[in-house]
Amino acid sequence: MDLNDIYQQIILEHSKSKKNKHDLESYDMSEPGHNPSCGDEITLQVKLSDDKKNIQDLAFTGVGCAISQASTSIMCDLLRGKTIEEAKELCEIFLGMIRREITDDETLEKLEDAEALRNISNMPARVKCAVLAWHTLNDMITKK
Repeated sequence: MDLNDIYQQIILEHSKSKKNKHDLESYDMSEPGHNPSCGDEITLQVKLSDDKKNIQDLAFTGVGCAISQASTSIMCDLLRGKTIEEAKELCEIFLGMIRREITDDETLEKLEDAEALRNISNMPARVKCAVLAWHTLNDMITKK
């Protein structure tokens, strides 16, 4: 199995998974995200630690294509337990990867499974699907 097959499997598994797709019982921040070009819609919920410095939990609800759903689920897994500052950095790395501004393998390794979306930049119509959750989270934590 080559790397592209592994990446496709990661995307497929996350797009179908319900692990991160649900409402949180309690949360500190909630932000809707919408991709008008294809109709993807999510609502991202974040539960912060008591000191408000760490992301204790993330979840989302909504509808969309496999890419948007997978990207959102992968992001939830990656950012759970991270500090707000780490989350901002990982958002910037992910968005830089999609824009092809960040190509350094060592830096991209920080994205873990999110690196599976690296080749989305070759599909311009799917870029907005892949970045929806990341922009939504970035907007949410920037307002904080």
